[in-house]
Amino acid sequence: MKILKIIHGYPPLYNAGSEVYSQILCHGLSKNHEVHVFTREENPFANDFSLRMTQDSLNPDITLHLINIPIEKFRYRYQHPTIDQILGNLLKTIKPEMVHIGHLNHLSSSLMTEIAKQNIPIVYTLHDYWLMCPRGQFIQRNSSKDEELWALCEGQSDQKCAKKCYAGYFSGAIEEESMDLNYWTDWVARRMEHIHDMLQYVSYFIAPSRYLYKRYVEEFGLPEDKLIYIDYGFDLKRLQNRKRIPNEPFTFGYIGTHIPAKGIQHLISAFGLLTGNCALRIWGRPNAQNTNALRSIAAAIPLQNQQSIEWLSEYKNECIVDEVFNFVDCIVVPSIWVENSPLVIHEALQLKVPVITANVGGMSEYVQHEKNGLTFEHRNVESLAIQMQRLVDNPTLAQQLGARGYLQSTNGNIPDLAAHVDEVEKIYQRALNKQNDLNIH
Repeated sequence: MKILKIIHGYPPLYNAGSEVYSQILCHGLSKNHEVHVFTREENPFANDFSLRMTQDSLNPDITLHLINIPIEKFRYRYQHPTIDQILGNLLKTIKPEMVHIGHLNHLSSSLMTEIAKQNIPIVYTLHDYWLMCPRGQFIQRNSSKDEELWALCEGQSDQKCAKKCYAGYFSGAIEEESMDLNYWTDWVARRMEHIHDMLQYVSYFIAPSRYLYKRYVEEFGLPEDKLIYIDYGFDLKRLQNRKRIPNEPFTFGYIGTHIPAKGIQHLISAFGLLTGNCALRIWGRPNAQNTNALRSIAAAIPLQNQQSIEWLSEYKNECIVDEVFNFVDCIVVPSIWVENSPLVIHEALQLKVPVITANVGGMSEYVQHEKNGLTFEHRNVESLAIQMQRLVDNPTLAQQLGARGYLQSTNGNIPDLAAHVDEVEKIYQRALNKQNDLNIH
Protein backbone atom coordinates (compact mmCIF):
# COMPACT_ATOMS: atom_id res chain seq x y z
CA MET A 1 0.00 0.00 0.00
CA LYS A 2 0.92 3.66 -0.05
CA ILE A 3 1.68 4.98 3.43
CA LEU A 4 2.18 8.58 4.50
CA LYS A 5 4.13 9.05 7.72
CA ILE A 6 3.69 12.44 9.42
CA ILE A 7 6.34 13.48 11.92
CA HIS A 8 7.59 16.87 13.15
CA GLY A 9 11.20 16.09 12.27
CA TYR A 10 13.20 13.45 10.44
CA PRO A 11 16.88 12.44 10.52
CA PRO A 12 19.44 13.76 9.92
CA LEU A 13 17.86 17.20 10.47
CA TYR A 14 16.32 16.07 13.75
CA ASN A 15 17.57 13.14 15.82
CA ALA A 16 15.43 12.87 18.96
CA GLY A 17 13.66 9.63 19.80
CA SER A 18 10.40 10.01 17.92
CA GLU A 19 12.24 11.13 14.80
CA VAL A 20 14.76 8.28 14.90
CA TYR A 21 12.03 5.70 15.50
CA SER A 22 9.99 7.12 12.63
CA GLN A 23 12.90 6.69 10.27
CA ILE A 24 13.53 3.12 11.43
CA LEU A 25 9.85 2.26 10.99
CA CYS A 26 9.77 3.82 7.52
CA HIS A 27 12.81 1.74 6.55
CA GLY A 28 11.01 -1.40 7.65
CA LEU A 29 7.75 -0.49 5.93
CA SER A 30 9.50 0.43 2.68
CA LYS A 31 10.37 -3.21 2.02
CA ASN A 32 6.72 -3.97 1.24
CA HIS A 33 5.09 -0.57 0.76
CA GLU A 34 5.50 2.78 -0.93
CA VAL A 35 6.41 5.17 1.88
CA HIS A 36 6.16 8.96 1.90
CA VAL A 37 7.02 11.24 4.82
CA PHE A 38 5.48 14.65 5.50
CA THR A 39 7.84 16.49 7.82
CA ARG A 40 9.37 19.89 8.46
CA GLU A 41 12.57 21.83 8.10
CA GLU A 42 13.57 25.27 9.38
CA ASN A 43 14.99 27.61 6.75
CA PRO A 44 14.62 31.32 7.55
CA PHE A 45 15.98 32.16 4.08
CA ALA A 46 13.13 30.41 2.27
CA ASN A 47 9.44 31.29 2.13
CA ASP A 48 7.34 30.08 5.05
CA PHE A 49 5.45 26.87 4.22
CA SER A 50 7.35 26.26 1.00
CA LEU A 51 7.44 22.56 0.19
CA ARG A 52 10.31 20.61 -1.30
CA MET A 53 10.74 16.96 -2.10
CA THR A 54 13.80 14.79 -1.49
CA GLN A 55 14.70 11.25 -0.38
CA ASP A 56 15.73 9.63 2.86
CA SER A 57 19.52 9.94 3.04
CA LEU A 58 19.82 6.22 3.87
CA ASN A 59 16.97 4.88 1.77
CA PRO A 60 16.16 6.55 -1.56
CA ASP A 61 12.94 4.54 -1.81
CA ILE A 62 11.44 6.77 0.87
CA THR A 63 10.22 10.15 -0.39
CA LEU A 64 10.39 13.10 1.99
CA HIS A 65 8.07 16.10 1.62
CA LEU A 66 9.65 18.87 3.73
CA ILE A 67 7.57 21.91 4.62
CA ASN A 68 9.47 24.97 5.79
CA ILE A 69 8.32 26.11 9.25
CA PRO A 70 10.84 28.33 11.08
CA ILE A 71 10.11 27.41 14.70
CA GLU A 72 10.72 30.82 16.23
CA LYS A 73 7.91 32.32 14.19
CA PHE A 74 5.32 29.69 15.04
CA ARG A 75 6.55 27.99 18.22
CA TYR A 76 3.23 27.79 20.05
CA ARG A 77 0.73 27.70 17.21
CA TYR A 78 -1.02 24.36 17.02
CA GLN A 79 -3.26 25.00 13.98
CA HIS A 80 -2.00 26.14 10.59
CA PRO A 81 -4.65 26.37 7.85
CA THR A 82 -1.87 26.80 5.26
CA ILE A 83 -0.19 23.55 6.33
CA ASP A 84 -3.57 21.82 6.30
CA GLN A 85 -4.20 22.96 2.73
CA ILE A 86 -0.74 21.91 1.57
CA LEU A 87 -1.18 18.49 3.13
CA GLY A 88 -4.64 18.17 1.56
CA ASN A 89 -3.17 18.82 -1.88
CA LEU A 90 -0.34 16.35 -1.21
CA LEU A 91 -2.85 13.66 -0.21
CA LYS A 92 -4.68 14.15 -3.51
CA THR A 93 -1.38 13.77 -5.36
CA ILE A 94 0.10 10.69 -3.71
CA LYS A 95 -3.24 9.07 -2.70
CA PRO A 96 -2.08 7.12 0.38
CA GLU A 97 -4.26 4.37 1.78
CA MET A 98 -2.92 4.92 5.30
CA VAL A 99 -1.64 7.88 7.31
CA HIS A 100 0.53 7.19 10.34
CA ILE A 101 1.11 10.19 12.59
CA GLY A 102 4.11 10.29 14.92
CA HIS A 103 3.94 13.88 16.21
CA LEU A 104 2.17 17.09 15.24
CA ASN A 105 4.06 19.59 17.38
CA HIS A 106 5.36 22.44 15.16
CA LEU A 107 3.10 21.15 12.37
CA SER A 108 -0.70 21.45 12.61
CA SER A 109 -3.10 19.44 14.72
CA SER A 110 -5.99 20.39 12.43
CA LEU A 111 -4.42 18.61 9.47
CA MET A 112 -6.33 15.54 10.66
CA THR A 113 -9.47 17.13 9.25
CA GLU A 114 -7.91 17.12 5.77
CA ILE A 115 -7.06 13.44 6.11
CA ALA A 116 -10.57 12.64 7.29
CA LYS A 117 -12.10 14.54 4.35
CA GLN A 118 -10.41 12.08 2.02
CA ASN A 119 -11.55 9.02 4.02
CA ILE A 120 -8.02 7.90 4.84
CA PRO A 121 -7.64 6.05 8.16
CA ILE A 122 -5.22 7.43 10.74
CA VAL A 123 -2.95 5.54 13.12
CA TYR A 124 -1.23 7.68 15.76
CA THR A 125 1.85 6.68 17.79
CA LEU A 126 2.04 8.38 21.18
CA HIS A 127 5.62 9.40 21.94
CA ASP A 128 4.99 11.74 24.88
CA TYR A 129 2.16 13.68 26.52
CA TRP A 130 1.69 16.33 23.83
CA LEU A 131 -1.99 15.57 23.34
CA MET A 132 -2.55 15.78 27.11
CA CYS A 133 -0.12 18.61 27.86
CA PRO A 134 0.43 21.62 25.56
CA ARG A 135 4.19 21.43 26.17
CA GLY A 136 4.35 17.65 25.97
CA GLN A 137 6.33 16.67 29.06
CA PHE A 138 4.35 17.64 32.16
CA ILE A 139 7.13 19.82 33.52
CA GLN A 140 6.48 23.45 34.35
CA ARG A 141 8.32 26.14 32.45
CA ASN A 142 7.86 29.07 34.83
CA SER A 143 8.75 29.03 38.51
CA SER A 144 9.46 31.59 41.21
CA LYS A 145 12.70 31.67 43.17
CA ASP A 146 11.04 29.67 45.97
CA GLU A 147 9.79 26.90 43.68
CA GLU A 148 11.58 23.92 42.19
CA LEU A 149 13.11 24.58 38.81
CA TRP A 150 11.32 22.69 36.01
CA ALA A 151 8.86 21.28 38.55
CA LEU A 152 6.86 18.20 37.65
CA CYS A 153 3.24 18.88 36.78
CA GLU A 154 0.71 16.52 38.33
CA GLY A 155 -1.86 17.00 35.59
CA GLN A 156 -3.29 19.38 33.04
CA SER A 157 -5.58 22.24 34.07
CA ASP A 158 -6.14 25.34 31.95
CA GLN A 159 -5.29 28.05 34.46
CA LYS A 160 -2.27 26.19 35.82
CA CYS A 161 -0.95 25.77 32.27
CA ALA A 162 -1.36 29.51 31.70
CA LYS A 163 0.38 30.44 34.93
CA LYS A 164 3.17 27.88 34.97
CA CYS A 165 3.99 27.49 31.29
CA TYR A 166 2.76 30.56 29.40
CA ALA A 167 3.42 33.40 31.86
CA GLY A 168 6.47 34.27 29.79
CA TYR A 169 4.05 35.75 27.26
CA PHE A 170 2.26 37.99 29.77
CA SER A 171 2.81 41.71 29.32
CA GLY A 172 4.61 42.01 32.66
CA ALA A 173 2.43 44.84 33.88
CA ILE A 174 1.09 44.06 37.35
CA GLU A 175 -2.25 45.72 36.64
CA GLU A 176 -2.68 43.50 33.55
CA GLU A 177 -1.74 40.19 35.16
CA SER A 178 -5.29 38.93 35.69
CA MET A 179 -6.23 39.91 32.13
CA ASP A 180 -3.20 38.06 30.75
CA LEU A 181 -3.94 35.04 32.93
CA ASN A 182 -7.52 34.94 31.68
CA TYR A 183 -6.39 35.23 28.06
CA TRP A 184 -3.91 32.36 28.26
CA THR A 185 -6.25 30.23 30.34
CA ASP A 186 -8.80 30.58 27.57
CA TRP A 187 -6.11 29.85 24.97
CA VAL A 188 -5.17 26.61 26.69
CA ALA A 189 -8.84 25.64 27.09
CA ARG A 190 -9.46 26.18 23.38
CA ARG A 191 -6.33 24.19 22.53
CA MET A 192 -7.38 21.25 24.70
CA GLU A 193 -10.95 21.26 23.35
CA HIS A 194 -9.59 21.33 19.80
CA ILE A 195 -7.26 18.40 20.48
CA HIS A 196 -10.13 16.33 21.86
CA ASP A 197 -12.15 17.17 18.75
CA MET A 198 -9.33 15.98 16.50
CA LEU A 199 -9.01 12.61 18.24
CA GLN A 200 -12.27 11.42 16.73
CA TYR A 201 -10.48 11.08 13.41
CA VAL A 202 -7.89 8.59 14.72
CA SER A 203 -8.68 4.92 14.20
CA TYR A 204 -6.03 3.57 16.59
CA PHE A 205 -3.40 4.93 18.95
CA ILE A 206 -0.18 3.05 19.66
CA ALA A 207 1.45 3.39 23.08
CA PRO A 208 5.08 2.19 23.32
CA SER A 209 4.88 1.60 27.08
CA ARG A 210 2.20 0.27 29.36
CA TYR A 211 2.81 3.27 31.57
CA LEU A 212 1.88 5.70 28.79
CA TYR A 213 -1.10 3.54 27.83
CA LYS A 214 -2.44 3.77 31.39
CA ARG A 215 -1.97 7.54 31.65
CA TYR A 216 -3.80 8.22 28.39
CA VAL A 217 -6.72 6.08 29.51
CA GLU A 218 -6.97 7.31 33.10
CA GLU A 219 -6.06 10.99 32.68
CA PHE A 220 -7.10 11.80 29.13
CA GLY A 221 -9.99 9.46 28.53
CA LEU A 222 -8.72 7.68 25.44
CA PRO A 223 -11.01 4.67 24.91
CA GLU A 224 -9.17 1.39 25.40
CA ASP A 225 -10.70 -0.09 22.27
CA LYS A 226 -8.70 2.49 20.25
CA LEU A 227 -5.44 2.14 22.20
CA ILE A 228 -2.85 -0.59 21.56
CA TYR A 229 0.39 -1.28 23.43
CA ILE A 230 3.38 -2.15 21.26
CA ASP A 231 6.94 -1.39 22.21
CA TYR A 232 9.24 0.18 19.62
CA GLY A 233 10.96 -2.02 17.04
CA PHE A 234 14.65 -1.83 16.13
CA ASP A 235 16.98 -2.72 13.32
CA LEU A 236 19.01 -5.30 15.23
CA LYS A 237 21.65 -5.42 12.49
CA ARG A 238 22.75 -2.02 13.78
CA LEU A 239 23.00 -3.36 17.31
CA GLN A 240 25.59 -6.10 17.21
CA ASN A 241 29.35 -6.75 17.36
CA ARG A 242 30.04 -4.43 20.27
CA LYS A 243 33.73 -4.46 21.18
CA ARG A 244 34.48 -2.45 24.28
CA ILE A 245 37.69 -0.46 23.87
CA PRO A 246 40.09 -1.94 26.47
CA ASN A 247 42.21 -0.34 29.20
CA GLU A 248 39.87 2.55 29.94
CA PRO A 249 38.37 3.68 33.24
CA PHE A 250 34.80 2.68 34.02
CA THR A 251 32.90 4.95 31.63
CA PHE A 252 29.38 6.28 31.86
CA GLY A 253 27.68 7.47 28.70
CA TYR A 254 24.94 10.01 28.04
CA ILE A 255 23.18 10.10 24.67
CA GLY A 256 20.70 12.87 24.00
CA THR A 257 19.91 16.51 23.53
CA HIS A 258 21.33 19.27 25.70
CA ILE A 259 18.02 20.40 27.21
CA PRO A 260 16.94 20.65 30.86
CA ALA A 261 14.23 17.98 30.56
CA LYS A 262 16.86 15.34 29.84
CA GLY A 263 18.47 15.87 33.24
CA ILE A 264 22.01 16.07 31.95
CA GLN A 265 22.64 18.78 34.55
CA HIS A 266 21.89 16.24 37.29
CA LEU A 267 24.18 13.67 35.70
CA ILE A 268 27.10 16.10 35.66
CA SER A 269 26.50 17.03 39.29
CA ALA A 270 26.23 13.37 40.29
CA PHE A 271 29.44 12.56 38.44
CA GLY A 272 31.12 15.28 40.49
CA LEU A 273 30.35 13.27 43.65
CA LEU A 274 32.06 10.08 42.44
CA THR A 275 35.40 8.76 43.55
CA GLY A 276 37.65 6.24 41.87
CA ASN A 277 38.77 5.63 38.32
CA CYS A 278 35.80 6.63 36.16
CA ALA A 279 34.86 8.81 33.22
CA LEU A 280 31.80 10.39 31.63
CA ARG A 281 31.27 10.73 27.89
CA ILE A 282 28.49 13.01 26.66
CA TRP A 283 27.21 12.62 23.10
CA GLY A 284 24.78 15.05 21.53
CA ARG A 285 24.24 17.92 19.11
CA PRO A 286 25.62 21.08 20.75
CA ASN A 287 23.27 23.93 21.55
CA ALA A 288 25.40 26.99 22.15
CA GLN A 289 23.43 28.45 25.05
CA ASN A 290 22.51 25.17 26.74
CA THR A 291 25.86 23.48 26.16
CA ASN A 292 27.77 26.44 27.57
CA ALA A 293 25.54 26.41 30.65
CA LEU A 294 26.19 22.69 31.11
CA ARG A 295 29.93 23.25 30.81
CA SER A 296 29.61 25.85 33.57
CA ILE A 297 27.98 23.24 35.79
CA ALA A 298 30.85 20.88 34.99
CA ALA A 299 33.35 23.60 35.87
CA ALA A 300 31.99 23.67 39.42
CA ILE A 301 32.67 20.02 40.25
CA PRO A 302 36.06 18.75 41.55
CA LEU A 303 38.88 19.25 39.06
CA GLN A 304 39.71 15.55 38.73
CA ASN A 305 36.09 14.80 37.78
CA GLN A 306 35.97 17.78 35.41
CA GLN A 307 38.95 16.41 33.55
CA SER A 308 37.22 13.04 33.22
CA ILE A 309 34.29 14.44 31.22
CA GLU A 310 34.51 14.21 27.44
CA TRP A 311 32.12 16.18 25.24
CA LEU A 312 31.47 14.44 21.94
CA SER A 313 29.51 15.44 18.87
CA GLU A 314 26.35 13.86 17.58
CA TYR A 315 26.77 10.33 16.27
CA LYS A 316 25.22 8.65 13.24
CA ASN A 317 22.30 6.48 14.29
CA GLU A 318 23.35 3.69 11.97
CA CYS A 319 26.85 3.71 13.52
CA ILE A 320 25.84 3.85 17.17
CA VAL A 321 27.84 0.76 18.18
CA ASP A 322 31.14 1.90 16.67
CA GLU A 323 30.71 5.52 17.68
CA VAL A 324 29.12 5.16 21.13
CA PHE A 325 28.68 1.74 22.70
CA ASN A 326 32.24 0.59 22.15
CA PHE A 327 33.29 3.45 24.42
CA VAL A 328 30.99 3.01 27.43
CA ASP A 329 30.40 0.58 30.28
CA CYS A 330 27.04 1.97 31.38
CA ILE A 331 24.39 4.27 29.91
CA VAL A 332 22.72 6.83 32.18
CA VAL A 333 19.25 8.17 31.40
CA PRO A 334 18.77 10.95 33.99
CA SER A 335 15.64 12.62 32.57
CA ILE A 336 13.75 14.94 34.90
CA TRP A 337 10.52 14.43 32.97
CA VAL A 338 8.78 11.08 33.16
CA GLU A 339 9.83 9.44 29.91
CA ASN A 340 7.80 6.62 28.45
CA SER A 341 10.13 4.44 26.35
CA PRO A 342 13.57 5.92 25.61
CA LEU A 343 15.24 4.38 22.56
CA VAL A 344 18.68 4.50 24.16
CA ILE A 345 17.51 2.22 26.98
CA HIS A 346 16.48 -0.40 24.47
CA GLU A 347 19.67 -0.04 22.44
CA ALA A 348 21.79 -0.44 25.54
CA LEU A 349 19.87 -3.50 26.71
CA GLN A 350 20.27 -5.16 23.32
CA LEU A 351 24.04 -4.65 23.51
CA LYS A 352 24.17 -5.96 27.10
CA VAL A 353 25.14 -2.57 28.50
CA PRO A 354 23.52 -1.82 31.88
CA VAL A 355 21.40 1.29 32.30
CA ILE A 356 21.00 3.59 35.27
CA THR A 357 17.76 5.53 35.12
CA ALA A 358 14.97 6.97 37.27
CA ASN A 359 12.46 4.86 39.15
CA VAL A 360 9.41 6.26 37.33
CA GLY A 361 7.43 5.89 34.12
CA GLY A 362 8.51 3.81 31.17
CA MET A 363 12.11 4.19 32.32
CA SER A 364 11.50 1.88 35.27
CA GLU A 365 9.22 -0.31 33.16
CA TYR A 366 12.12 -1.31 30.95
CA VAL A 367 14.94 -1.01 33.51
CA GLN A 368 14.24 -2.79 36.78
CA HIS A 369 16.44 -2.25 39.79
CA GLU A 370 19.22 -4.83 40.20
CA LYS A 371 17.79 -6.98 37.39
CA ASN A 372 19.03 -5.40 34.16
CA GLY A 373 20.22 -2.08 35.54
CA LEU A 374 19.87 0.26 38.48
CA THR A 375 17.27 2.88 39.27
CA PHE A 376 17.58 5.99 41.39
CA GLU A 377 15.09 8.32 43.02
CA HIS A 378 13.74 10.54 40.29
CA ARG A 379 15.33 14.02 40.15
CA ASN A 380 17.65 13.21 43.09
CA VAL A 381 21.33 13.88 42.35
CA GLU A 382 22.63 12.12 45.46
CA SER A 383 20.57 9.01 44.73
CA LEU A 384 21.91 8.94 41.17
CA ALA A 385 25.48 9.29 42.43
CA ILE A 386 25.03 6.38 44.84
CA GLN A 387 23.98 4.04 42.04
CA MET A 388 26.78 5.23 39.75
CA GLN A 389 29.34 4.73 42.52
CA ARG A 390 28.19 1.11 42.95
CA LEU A 391 29.29 0.31 39.40
CA VAL A 392 32.57 2.18 39.70
CA ASP A 393 33.35 0.14 42.80
CA ASN A 394 32.11 -3.12 41.30
CA PRO A 395 32.41 -3.32 37.49
CA THR A 396 31.49 -7.00 37.67
CA LEU A 397 28.02 -5.97 38.83
CA ALA A 398 27.68 -3.86 35.69
CA GLN A 399 28.48 -6.87 33.52
CA GLN A 400 26.01 -9.05 35.43
CA LEU A 401 23.21 -6.52 35.07
CA GLY A 402 23.92 -5.89 31.41
CA ALA A 403 23.88 -9.60 30.60
CA ARG A 404 20.15 -9.90 31.32
CA GLY A 405 19.13 -7.45 28.59
CA TYR A 406 15.48 -6.80 27.78
CA LEU A 407 13.24 -8.24 30.51
CA GLN A 408 10.14 -8.39 28.34
CA SER A 409 11.61 -11.23 26.25
CA THR A 410 12.94 -14.63 27.27
CA ASN A 411 16.20 -14.23 25.33
CA GLY A 412 16.97 -10.66 26.39
CA ASN A 413 16.52 -9.26 22.88
CA ILE A 414 14.52 -6.12 22.20
CA PRO A 415 11.77 -6.22 19.53
CA ASP A 416 13.10 -6.82 16.03
CA LEU A 417 12.07 -4.38 13.32
CA ALA A 418 10.57 -7.04 11.04
CA ALA A 419 8.32 -8.38 13.81
CA HIS A 420 7.43 -4.83 14.82
CA VAL A 421 6.48 -3.90 11.26
CA ASP A 422 4.28 -6.99 11.13
CA GLU A 423 2.44 -5.80 14.24
CA VAL A 424 2.04 -2.30 12.82
CA GLU A 425 0.74 -3.70 9.54
CA LYS A 426 -1.92 -5.63 11.46
CA ILE A 427 -3.03 -2.36 13.05
CA TYR A 428 -3.14 -0.75 9.61
CA GLN A 429 -5.39 -3.56 8.40
CA ARG A 430 -7.71 -3.13 11.38
CA ALA A 431 -7.85 0.60 10.65
CA LEU A 432 -8.63 -0.04 6.98
CA ASN A 433 -11.38 -2.50 7.92
CA LYS A 434 -12.87 0.01 10.34
CA GLN A 435 -12.79 2.73 7.68
CA ASN A 436 -14.43 0.43 5.14
CA ASP A 437 -17.20 -0.38 7.61
CA LEU A 438 -17.82 3.34 8.16
CA ASN A 439 -17.96 3.95 4.42
CA ILE A 440 -20.46 1.12 3.93
CA HIS A 441 -22.75 2.42 6.64
